[in-house]
Parts: sequence; C-alpha cells; structure tokens
Amino acid sequence: MKKIYQLSLLFITCLVLSPVSYTKDKEKNPAEIKPVQSFTSHHSGKFNGKKINYTAIAGETLLKNKKGEVTARLFSTSYTKDSVKDNTKRAIAFFYNGGPGSSSVWLHMGVLGPKRVDIPSDAKDDGAAPYPIKHNPKSLLDVTDMVFIDPIGTGYSKVDGVGKGKDFWGVTEDAKSLAQFIRLWLTKHERWNSPKFIGGESYGTTRSAALINQLEGGYGDVSINGIILISTILDFSVRAYDPGNEMAYMAYLPTMAATAHYHHKAGNSLKLTDFVQQARDFAQGEYISALLKGNDLSPTEHNKIRKQLAFFTGLSEHYLDLANLRVSYPRFSKELLRDQGLTVGRLDSRFKGNDFDNAGETPDNDPSFYGIDGAYTAAINEYLRKDLKVKIDREYNIIGLDGKWNWDISNGYRNPYLNVAPYIGKAMRENKHLRVFNAAGYYDFATPFMGAEYSLNRNGIDEKRVTKKYYEAGHMMYIHHPSLNKLVSDIRAFISNK
Repeated sequence: MKKIYQLSLLFITCLVLSPVSYTKDKEKNPAEIKPVQSFTSHHSGKFNGKKINYTAIAGETLLKNKKGEVTARLFSTSYTKDSVKDNTKRAIAFFYNGGPGSSSVWLHMGVLGPKRVDIPSDAKDDGAAPYPIKHNPKSLLDVTDMVFIDPIGTGYSKVDGVGKGKDFWGVTEDAKSLAQFIRLWLTKHERWNSPKFIGGESYGTTRSAALINQLEGGYGDVSINGIILISTILDFSVRAYDPGNEMAYMAYLPTMAATAHYHHKAGNSLKLTDFVQQARDFAQGEYISALLKGNDLSPTEHNKIRKQLAFFTGLSEHYLDLANLRVSYPRFSKELLRDQGLTVGRLDSRFKGNDFDNAGETPDNDPSFYGIDGAYTAAINEYLRKDLKVKIDREYNIIGLDGKWNWDISNGYRNPYLNVAPYIGKAMRENKHLRVFNAAGYYDFATPFMGAEYSLNRNGIDEKRVTKKYYEAGHMMYIHHPSLNKLVSDIRAFISNK
C-alpha cells in the first residue's frame, strides 16, 4: 500500500505524519534549565452574541519527575474570561488534537479558538497564502474558559532536563504528562472546583480515554464533568485489516455508502441518513454474518451479499468478487471514481484527488489533507506571533514525532488490538456526573463513525449519558461551514448541559 495508508492513525484532525525534526533528547544539568517563557495579552470579542473580555496566556509549563527534576516544557494557550466572581459556575475545558504527534492547531484555529482560519467549505484545495484569519464568533468563550494543549514533541513543547522522548511518547506516558499539566494548571489558576471538561479529536479521543484513566483512575483527584470526542477511535480492532479480522469491513461499510451517495454512485433515490441507516443495518446484520461464515458461505448467499454490497458501495459486482466481498477503504478510495480518473479523500471523502496514473490499487496521497494543511500552518504561526506576541525562537511543530510511539497498555499481557474504551466505562461507573459527547462525520475514513458506535455501545459505557451527533462532512467536520455551525452549537449545549 501507499505510504499514506501504512501510517497508523498519524494524521489531524486525524492526520498523515509529516516528518519534523527537532533537537534530540539529551540530559542537562538541572542548573541549566532556562526559565519558562510565557506571554500574556488582553482581548475582547463577541461570542455567541455576548461580548467577552478575556485574557490569553501562551506559554510553557515545566513538567517534573518524582525527584523534582525537570523532564519537559509543555506549551499551552489558555483563554480565561475576565472579572468572573464565582469560578465554580465557570467551566474550564482542556483541548488537544491527535496524531499521535499533532499539535492542537486544528481545534485551536479551525473551530474553537477566538480566531479561526477560513478555508473553502466545499472540499476544495486551500491553495497558497494569504489565507483569511478571522474573528470566530462561534468560539465557546461564552460558556467556558479553554486551554489548548500541545503534547510533548508538538507545537513548542519539548523534552528538557533529564527527560527523554520515550518518557512521553506512548499511550500511557502521554496521558500521564497531560494529567500532570492539568493538575498544575488547576492549581496555578485556582480552578479545582470549576466544572471541568476534556476534549480531543482523532487520536485525541484515544488520548481522552487514557487521560480520564490517569485523572480519575483509582484516585479520583480530578473528577471530570464531560469528555468531548471528535472523530473517535477507541477500539483499534475496527480499523485493522488483518487476515481473519472481519470487524473492519463491517465498520467501514456505512462510510463507503455515505461516500458513494455523495459522489452519486449509489443510493441517490434516498436521503443520506436513510441510506446510511440501511447500510448500517446490513453491515451489522447480514454482511458481518456472511463474512464470519468464511468458506462455509454458500454460492447463493455469496451472490446475494455481493449484490447488496454493490448497491451500498457503488462498486461493480465483478470487482467485489475479485475482492472476495472484502474491500478496504484504500482500495475503495481508488476504485469508486476510477472511471473519472479520480480518487476520494481519507480524512474527508468529499475531496477528490488526481493520481499519477489510474492503474494503481490505492491513492497516491490524501487530497483532504494536502488540501488544507498549508492554511493551518500559516494561521497558527501568524496568530501566535502577531496576536498573542509569542517570541519563541524555535519552530512550531504542526505534526510529526522524531521517535516511536509506545502503543502497549497491557502491562506485559498480550494485547493485539488497542482498546481504551473500557477506561471511559470505568470512569462513568465511578463518577455519576461524567457525560460523553461524540461527534462523527459521515465522510470520515480515518475514524469511521460506525467504529465509534461499536466502541460506545459496549465496554461498560452507560449510553444514557452519551450524546451522539453526526455531520455531513469528514474527519475535520468543521471545515464544512454548515457542519461547523452545528458542531459548535452541539458542544455548547453539551457543556451547558442543555
């Protein structure tokens, strides 16, 4: 497969790894640790129709080990409303993105921050600078203060002192560092008794589950009011196309149906939601049952499933025969519009791409990533330096780690497929007020919406406290303007508990 599909959930919003190099780990004498750099500025804006005066603090926080030695400096951007008399009635929300290895630029500059970069809504390439960076009246500052966290190795955050990359680059290691930062932030800003929310996108949802386990796991020292999941991946078995694992084919089928519907290849006599529901029912019923039969599937059953599969995917029955009724999303992305010489995107299958030739098995690249990355990179650098007056003399690392990620959470036990969803189930059992919000795009092949449904309706999670919302867009649904409006309205209602 092409490189874009070999990378394991290293994206944005959900994103493809872009190699970024920075200073290698090296031990320093604690006496050599430089003071933290922090930049405070004051602003005013109208958000959701309300005028808000607020303070922005963009700066570093030193993380330390149990010996009190500095291990890293974590960069964050905080926005807090001025002149709040009672902080027990003012929420605080901590946001981050995914990768792993992504900075918080996407949620920060795409949807939630006081300013956002405005890129085309209709799945078109963002082109080259200048990009429109606008006041964001949809920002959540009317209902919550916000902190955007750049995990170690991303943004301006970096290993320092006696720290090493391996201390931070792993599911558990990363969660521990963010938990330490949140405790430090709550203490510094005297916000321990405020309603608290955590939220992430893509791998950021994996991060949220691991983080809630560190914040509430066994100690209950930081009880969280709500978890905001955007483009969710909790159980990685639903995206593993390993021989013998049929779950991925089930989980991706409704997204294929939605994509085929969007590109007028299937189901266009039906509304999108109706067509998707039919595909969902087929996927978790007849389709998965047929795949589980393996070689025991009769020719008659095979032909029936093949015909239905063609109906939902828009692919030919001949192609589905060649694929033995099992089509991975990279193959689908290349095959759906092959007759037009086009491919569809991974992060957002509304996007169309042109490959070097039309004979390949999978796309050369993801048009929904290279179609937006330039705008976000320019926006965060422009905004931090001009608006927030950040003067740090190193590169802001958008995405990419110079090292390996430790995916093991098994404590030595066999764990072939990462599944962090049970962490959320445990936290909900031990915190009766914990609620979960799940946002999913119909056109997202990076984290298919049925995969999130599969994870959230089992694993000990109380579905009565889970809010599920869907958007006619992809992984970063907020680049689609109607979905942006709906998403911020839905999150605002969730935080306000309305």
